[in-house]
Amino acid sequence: IPFNGPIGATRVAYKEGEYIVNPTFDEIENSELNVAVAGVRGAIGMVEAGANEVPESVVLEAIRRAQETNDQVIDMIEEMANSVGKGKVVVSPVTGTEELEGRVNSLIDNQLTQILEHGSNKAEREESIALLETKVQEDLAEEYDTKAIGGAFRGILKNLIRKRILDQGIRPDGRGLTDIRAISCEVGLLPRTHGSGLFERGETQVLSIVTLASTGMVQKLDNLSPQESKRFLHHYNFPPFSVGETGRMGTGRREIGHGALAERAILTVIPSEEEFPYTIRVVSEVLGSNGSTSMASVCGSTLALMDAGVPLKSPVAGVAMGLIMGADGQTAVLTDIQGMEDALGDMDFKVAGTAKGINALQMDIKIQGLTYEILEQALEQARVGRLYILDKMTQVIGSARNSLSPYAPKMVRLVIPVEKIGAVIGPGGRNIRNIIEETGATIDVDDKGVVMIGATDDEKIRKARQRVENITRDLEVGDIFTGKVVRLANFGAFVELVPGKDGLLRTEEMASSDNGVTMGEEITVMIQEVDSMGRINLSRRPLFGEESNPRPVSDRPARPPSGQGPRNRGPYRGSGDLGQRRERRGYGGGGGGYRPRPNI
Repeated sequence: IPFNGPIGATRVAYKEGEYIVNPTFDEIENSELNVAVAGVRGAIGMVEAGANEVPESVVLEAIRRAQETNDQVIDMIEEMANSVGKGKVVVSPVTGTEELEGRVNSLIDNQLTQILEHGSNKAEREESIALLETKVQEDLAEEYDTKAIGGAFRGILKNLIRKRILDQGIRPDGRGLTDIRAISCEVGLLPRTHGSGLFERGETQVLSIVTLASTGMVQKLDNLSPQESKRFLHHYNFPPFSVGETGRMGTGRREIGHGALAERAILTVIPSEEEFPYTIRVVSEVLGSNGSTSMASVCGSTLALMDAGVPLKSPVAGVAMGLIMGADGQTAVLTDIQGMEDALGDMDFKVAGTAKGINALQMDIKIQGLTYEILEQALEQARVGRLYILDKMTQVIGSARNSLSPYAPKMVRLVIPVEKIGAVIGPGGRNIRNIIEETGATIDVDDKGVVMIGATDDEKIRKARQRVENITRDLEVGDIFTGKVVRLANFGAFVELVPGKDGLLRTEEMASSDNGVTMGEEITVMIQEVDSMGRINLSRRPLFGEESNPRPVSDRPARPPSGQGPRNRGPYRGSGDLGQRRERRGYGGGGGGYRPRPNI
């Protein structure tokens, strides 16, 4: 099969001043730059990169080294093809179009030029061009095939636009080569969301919306990479109405690719989980499109994240670069390309980053022969354009808001001993479910002992945090708890201090003003004693300035009488409850009768 290949592809990482060709996953994770480059011999065809605010010079050198490796790969492929490959199929070039192009030219005369000179608005320009093409189709319909007429018309349009750019430096909308379209930015448009930002550049308009959630809402990943989850997500929607069309809404390769590019650009400046314990989701809705909606999504997302109070390390902006290359080697690098320049040009080069450097880039080339000089010029124009856009954005909002939206969940991060994780979760998750149900907060615990508590109400967070801290802290004499009465006995009441840990409040240790306690009542108690067996004795008298009435140790029961223990809970675990359960289940000696068993 004849094609202009073969093609090689190489990945390069950059770390601490060193370039690593074909890095491992670990080397990529700890690198400042991760760039993949594909191309034919001596010419770059595609570049895709994620970076950590690296300078343009570092990116350029990494691309150069990757292309050197590509040439070595191509040498190997050609060696294999020469030894075992078949001869190429001969394909005759398409001929006979000159006559048709001449007829089309004679019909449109100078009308296309007039349209391009006066139609700076995309919709008006496209409508005028479509009407002219329809007229040409009608005039030549009896002589030529419809598709051939359309191809000739579009070829003439393409050549005219490219010639005006190369010879006069004038683009379809009248801009110069480095001019950026008018920019408008707004934040806080949607008062009920956690954050929102609207970025408009020319006829491209993107609305980005931020949602904050607990770290338990991270996206689980099941792929070949070692990354198991991600806490920053960017989703991109491109509805048909954004280009004046109707059609089905859906998610395809375009949406996935553009969303991933913008996500990569912003990920570098997202604060760590320790600094900002949230899962962050941004959805960018394209409302109008005329070129580089992915870079507009970067700008819109940055505005929305700062509006939401997410402490970004730096604002991020993006711009798309284009290229027109003439037959004689004449070139024109375009800043902030629109849709027509993308479709009829030779390069689509998206660059996103901060004021310090590049965070992400993606480049597709339609020609062979892109030189490093052209690439260097494109990167420099992109840097200047990025700084211009950042200035427009920071005039509206320069940094993250000091507080979150009142509708956003508040998050608290705790670290507990790993051996206490089971106590917080409880049997079958009972403890953590109870805390969630009773406080209304969300709680997530990871296997390292990090506990994330979230709620929109500070009081809910306080209650949930107190419950977790009570469960995980070591109980000491003098500690004060507010607990629920879980069992009554003739000598007092058992009070649940924390899930799974009850204490005994004897009748004589109640305050003089108490008139007894009732089942389920919440009362405040102080730990009076934790004996050698771990049993906890409580008192209310010191809370009211009264002296306790401790009994001699010999007077204290080793355990509550059978059937009166605290539901087999905590240190007061009695044989009564356990023995009764065994008798009901048929455990014991011969004949099925109950026989006391040792305490477990």
